[in-house]
Amino acid sequence: MYLLIPAAGMGKRMGSTQNKLLLELKGKPLLAWTLMSADESKTIEWIGIMGQPYDFPIFQDIIDRVKPSKPVKLIQGGDTRQQSVYNGLQALPKEAEKVLIHDGARCLATPELFDRCAQTLLDCQGLIAAIPVKDTIKIVDYNLQVTDTPPREKLWAAQTPQGFDVKLLKECHEKGLNLGWEVTDDAALLEKCGFPVQIVNGEETNLKVTTPIDLTIAEFILQQKNHASEYSGF
Repeated sequence: MYLLIPAAGMGKRMGSTQNKLLLELKGKPLLAWTLMSADESKTIEWIGIMGQPYDFPIFQDIIDRVKPSKPVKLIQGGDTRQQSVYNGLQALPKEAEKVLIHDGARCLATPELFDRCAQTLLDCQGLIAAIPVKDTIKIVDYNLQVTDTPPREKLWAAQTPQGFDVKLLKECHEKGLNLGWEVTDDAALLEKCGFPVQIVNGEETNLKVTTPIDLTIAEFILQQKNHASEYSGF
């Protein structure tokens, strides 16, 4: 299985002036945690990280310190996640038939989640890790007036990894590029093109580190797992 990690953002909502994946959690950059988990996966055999060239030296330092057992390639990202994934797809080895895409900011995803998604992807063209929504969700208009309350049992919160047939995802990206579609995840491209997307049960702890409070929550989760001291190199 091949893995692409979009890591080209700046983390404006984090209030950071640098790539948020370089922020530290338990003394290790967020990207290091993501990379370590992917390296522990039994199914992932190749990893591509899409970033901005000015971050490549420190990305390479993180890779050198993690010492992954699998090849890791640095790929120039774009101005948006969609553009970064497009670039990553072009950089995949020619033999790649299936690919997982995982946001680097979801640094607590477990190797078991990667493997569960990889196994499911053998029998479908597209999937996303997701968890059922617990809260009641309200749809509002631009005046912050509630317009609808969708049934909660039909709502799932999307996570990553997301997994796809490489040929199909490339085709959907090309169509999206030609038609000017702007999406926030790759599954939306398949949906727009009329292809089904399978749900794989995600993990409650697989949060996306977006704001400072998320860092605090992530640290608490790691403390509960007693996981932070198991890795060397940092």
